[in-house]
Amino acid sequence: MSIVRTNATNLQNIQILSNLTSTFPTFLLTGIPGLESVQVWISIPFCCLYAIALSGNSMILFVIFTQHSLHEPMYYFLSMLSAADLGLTISTMSTTLAILWFDAREISLDSCIIQMFFLHGFTVMECAVQVAMAFDRFVAICDPLRYTTILTHSRIIQMGLLMILRTVILIVPLLLLLKPLSFCGANVLSHSYCYHPDVIKLACSDTWANNIYGLIGLILTTGVDTPCIVLSYILIIRSVLSMASPKERHKVFSTCVSHIGAVAIFYIPMISLSLVHRYGRSVPKVVHSMMANIYLLLPPVLNPVIYSVKTKQIRKAIFSLLLQNKQR
Repeated sequence: MSIVRTNATNLQNIQILSNLTSTFPTFLLTGIPGLESVQVWISIPFCCLYAIALSGNSMILFVIFTQHSLHEPMYYFLSMLSAADLGLTISTMSTTLAILWFDAREISLDSCIIQMFFLHGFTVMECAVQVAMAFDRFVAICDPLRYTTILTHSRIIQMGLLMILRTVILIVPLLLLLKPLSFCGANVLSHSYCYHPDVIKLACSDTWANNIYGLIGLILTTGVDTPCIVLSYILIIRSVLSMASPKERHKVFSTCVSHIGAVAIFYIPMISLSLVHRYGRSVPKVVHSMMANIYLLLPPVLNPVIYSVKTKQIRKAIFSLLLQNKQR
């Protein structure tokens, strides 16, 4: 009997050691540190936010595709933004709610890579859509006579395909570079989803290639997209200020308010999370966790609200759709 127990103990020790240094590890996701006992209650506001994000973005997509009056470049780009927000929401919802409801924290490397493909992929897509929307506003305000000839349907489709192609080229190699790595220790991640900088920190083999490719990817996305958005708005502001009538200036600039809001709620949480990851080692873990969830939940929740409130055509289309359903 003692021999059987000894063998069982040895087998457990071997399994633990194999997981401590493994090329096929199991990672442990983290919910809300320090609040594990009330995670079920915390799941209620999370469920409400997910419901708002899913229903709001689905409504925007449905309205744009069914209302012919909204078949214009600005609204096509808005539909791309809503699609990216839906993808971001769905990509993390399963693991976050599984932790809050069932404390299901384990995730394999392959599952982690799949989640990161969609998470980082839709993030890169959203960056690209923000640039396209800034370009749309730039052409509409600075060169309105050529607006329909510059932003044709075929050109918008080409832009959408380029966004997808750029995403695949940047994200797939970055994630495939994780496969040869070995991981050591307890493999506990900081968030309720797999986040590439978080996973890389747990590797015990050389991550030089991963870091270099990650830096190149960052430069080709945020490093290119952010200056393009800033430049577009500098040119827009210059064009608006050159208008003689204050009323006309206000009317023209009001068409940009929704997009400026969308850019702010996307970039501010993203930059804040990056800074916390980089420099906030002394910051409590609960702050890391909350910021990580805000980073992914805030844009999908607020974008439909901003565009529904601030864009008259979207608001009218939603009201008319709801009235049609009531009459039926």
